[in-house]
Amino acid sequence: MSTYSSASDRDSIYSSPGPQDYQVGAGSTMSSANPPNTTSLPALLHSLRSHTINTLPALRRTERLIASLPPSTPNKADIAKALRDAWIYYVDYHSLLNELRGLTKTYPFSESCLEEAKRGVGKASGNYCYGVLKRVKDQGLVPSHARALAARPAMWGGRKPTATEIQKLASACEVEWTRVLSIVLRHWEG
Repeated sequence: MSTYSSASDRDSIYSSPGPQDYQVGAGSTMSSANPPNTTSLPALLHSLRSHTINTLPALRRTERLIASLPPSTPNKADIAKALRDAWIYYVDYHSLLNELRGLTKTYPFSESCLEEAKRGVGKASGNYCYGVLKRVKDQGLVPSHARALAARPAMWGGRKPTATEIQKLASACEVEWTRVLSIVLRHWEG
């Protein structure tokens, strides 16, 4: 569970997994035993608030870094709140959708699928992005959105597709979207 989740969010299945060690350079790791230089924390806070940390890998690295800070770190609560807000911005202003679509070039990931998932995840949860992605997976949202996309006449040059065509396209979308969802969710694995 992330250090910035509230007590009410701690039992949510959509909360982020806990802090883990990660590589910061060749052969070195960052953990609570090896905390970052606290003089860079104001710069980190500024970067989060100005959205210059704006990709999934960069936000995850920052999340791990914040989780590794000792509880006595000055402004840790402010930094954790800025990180939560950065995750919300990342999801709500289409950065997540853009990253998913960058990985699904043949069949761009469904915006409506993410929108449906977002409606079921609280923004104050441990990690809004993780919650949204986990909801897409756990609620099985990909197949229904793939089918809805495949059934649109616009996907077929304005003509009504046959049931076989819908099934083939839906299946192709589902395979690609599920593959990419698994890739992106690996950012939260050990």
